[in-house]
Amino acid sequence: MIIGLDISTSITGCTIIDGNRVVLNEAWDTRKYKDFFEKAHHVQRELEKLHSQYGDKITAVYIEQSLQSFRSGFSSAKTLSTLSRFNGVVSWFVYDLFEIKPKYVAATSARKLCGIKVPRGQKAKTVVLNYLLENEPSFVVEYTRHGNPKPDSYDRADSIVIARAGLCLNKENKK
Repeated sequence: MIIGLDISTSITGCTIIDGNRVVLNEAWDTRKYKDFFEKAHHVQRELEKLHSQYGDKITAVYIEQSLQSFRSGFSSAKTLSTLSRFNGVVSWFVYDLFEIKPKYVAATSARKLCGIKVPRGQKAKTVVLNYLLENEPSFVVEYTRHGNPKPDSYDRADSIVIARAGLCLNKENKK
């Protein structure tokens, strides 16, 4: 079984894949916690639940690599720093609980490994969501009363892509 994580300080997506089948796809909402450490503790508790249920069956953990550089109109230095710290803390929880060193995959590489092409000018999150709705029978999206996907949908979608990319990378490494 492979875990794919899309780590964020607001909502963390988590997917477990067994063979080619999605066993679990959920999101851990930490928006109500204002403190960095409370957010981290919430994610730690969720990982502990996974460990108690699937612990010895997990063979690999893949995490979406945090952003490494600035892009105008996107995250500030403070945001990138906080995200990197949070990613590091959660990575440590994974290692400590599962005794597996997580591997990191850039979002663009993960999408490419899954065969998802994002046309220029389109938002990657929307393209990924639509791709999974069309190609992943187990992936279900809930919508707001205004007809928009609920915020956790994007994080759950990204975690599936990371897990599936991890599956591809595992197969390549075994060759």
